[in-house]
Amino acid sequence: MAEITTVSPLAPEHFPELPLIEGVKFAAVEAGIKYAGRKDVMLAELVPGTTMAGVFTKSATRSAAVLDCQDKIGQDSDAGAAILVNAGNANAFTGKNGVSSVKAVTEAVSACVGLPEARVFTSSTGVIGEPLPHDRITGKLEELKGKLSANAIGDAAEAIRTTDTFAKGAMRSVSIGGQTVKIAGIAKGSGMIAPDMATMLVYIFTDAKIARADLQELVSSLNEVTFNAITVDSDTSTSDTLLMAATGASGVAVDRDETAFKGALHEVMRELAHLVVRDGEGATKFVEINISGAASAEDARAHAMAIANSPLVKTAIAGEDPNWGRIVMAIGKSGARADRDLLSIRFGDTLVAENGWVAPSYKEEDGATYMQGQEIAINVDLGLGTATDTVWTCDLTHGYITINADYRS
Repeated sequence: MAEITTVSPLAPEHFPELPLIEGVKFAAVEAGIKYAGRKDVMLAELVPGTTMAGVFTKSATRSAAVLDCQDKIGQDSDAGAAILVNAGNANAFTGKNGVSSVKAVTEAVSACVGLPEARVFTSSTGVIGEPLPHDRITGKLEELKGKLSANAIGDAAEAIRTTDTFAKGAMRSVSIGGQTVKIAGIAKGSGMIAPDMATMLVYIFTDAKIARADLQELVSSLNEVTFNAITVDSDTSTSDTLLMAATGASGVAVDRDETAFKGALHEVMRELAHLVVRDGEGATKFVEINISGAASAEDARAHAMAIANSPLVKTAIAGEDPNWGRIVMAIGKSGARADRDLLSIRFGDTLVAENGWVAPSYKEEDGATYMQGQEIAINVDLGLGTATDTVWTCDLTHGYITINADYRS
């Protein structure tokens, strides 16, 4: 696969300056898993007392690393923790070899940093169906240990990329009881994005002190309105993993009902989710789909995803064609309740269709002009109830075909 050198036109100007999270250190190295001349393995080491939470892909073909993390994530422990991630090889659909590779890596990390193996979490992302050359990872552990630094989270973000065109990070600081709590997160994801939990790989760190059960409740609930509300191509990865670590190093105790902390975490997760969409393979448009007036929350999500995942809708947006008929089509096929004569459609603030027909005030040139922007909002009111939902996607261009046709070559 040729290295991707063109950065998404929807990318932020630069990687953000993330705060130091007391209690966690990072390192990244070149291990040559697949890529040459770039970092492709990262290690995060967390202090004793850290609590861990996570959500994972529900794919029936999920990887050995995902299954291993799922087995470990619900365990309480006062020990420290470690997260090791490699890019370039997903270690998925590799049978017993995949399980053996995970075991080899977790045992080696455990010995290297002096942690129980049950507190070592790994993730792998990249090509499916090829054995993981885990010896290239274990052979780099001493180098990783020697490079551990509190200010190397940016290197970690770079090391977990595959087809991503830019590293992704987000942060928030929040005052709780007169003391500051910090949250910082990194993510990777660009294609094979239609999460059924989180999306691709996401790692979030905070210095707040929070019980594992409360942290898990927050991550699981906020995931539904952030990472589970994005799609690039309707395909769910075998490797999707979101891990969150709370080191407690700030000494500030929070729980699931602490609104300031929950709000800040929501913002970090939503920003990272948006960055994944903005780096959608070949994307040129960031698209927000707002559904209102649905008969139920489930119907609202079904309609939103039907629109977001429609190749016809997405290619029309890529071509800057205000083809609202394709939105009507997507609503009709969703399987959720809809009434043709009650729904209305808007592009941004422009009313396009209502009462089963094009709006009398609508002008095609207004829709065409709106579609020329990089930020597109499609607003649908179904007129059936009070349920709402918002999801985010991107357009579908020839760039997506080029990237994925060449992925293994």
